[in-house]
Amino acid sequence: MLSCLKGACCLRFLQGTTYPDVIVSHRPEVTLDTSRMGQDVVVVKNGRRLCGTGAAVANAPIVQNKAYFEVKLQTQGNWGIGLATRRVNLSKVPLGYDGEAWIMDQYGQVKHDDKVLSQFRTNIEEGDVVGFAYDHDTFRIFVNGTEQEPSCRLTTRGTVFPIFYVDEGAILDIQFSTFYFPPPEGYDRILLEKSLI
Repeated sequence: MLSCLKGACCLRFLQGTTYPDVIVSHRPEVTLDTSRMGQDVVVVKNGRRLCGTGAAVANAPIVQNKAYFEVKLQTQGNWGIGLATRRVNLSKVPLGYDGEAWIMDQYGQVKHDDKVLSQFRTNIEEGDVVGFAYDHDTFRIFVNGTEQEPSCRLTTRGTVFPIFYVDEGAILDIQFSTFYFPPPEGYDRILLEKSLI
């Protein structure tokens, strides 16, 4: 014990020295979930770009009342954005032909269970940004910041995740924060469950 105290004497030179506070903070963020994606789909750019063939979901479900995310169409092809349950088949595209996904495709059709629920009329071109606002009852689509009509009412069951699919050369860049256009009033980025408390 005495030898430990003697060693403390050599630390006296540190007395009175101030060091800046070091704050280490790792805040998890929402990205595409590379553990839950189709066999032939590729996720790059830190979980933000989707290419290849297949679908990928976000690593977090939508748990808050009003959520918003965006997709920038980098390259045309077959693609879709929307919501899905955990049971959706991520290797079979296009989506929207079963009861596990609610998808807006490249033609502006919102599909679920092989039915067209809504049709948006704006043609989406390469470079366009598609915003997706969801409030557990309705999803609203924005193209380059302009809301598209009509909004689409839907009835989801249980927990849903943002989902995206690509095929035939389509490339999508997904933004879960740092948006190109401001979310509609009352909507925010997808929050992780720990962030809600």
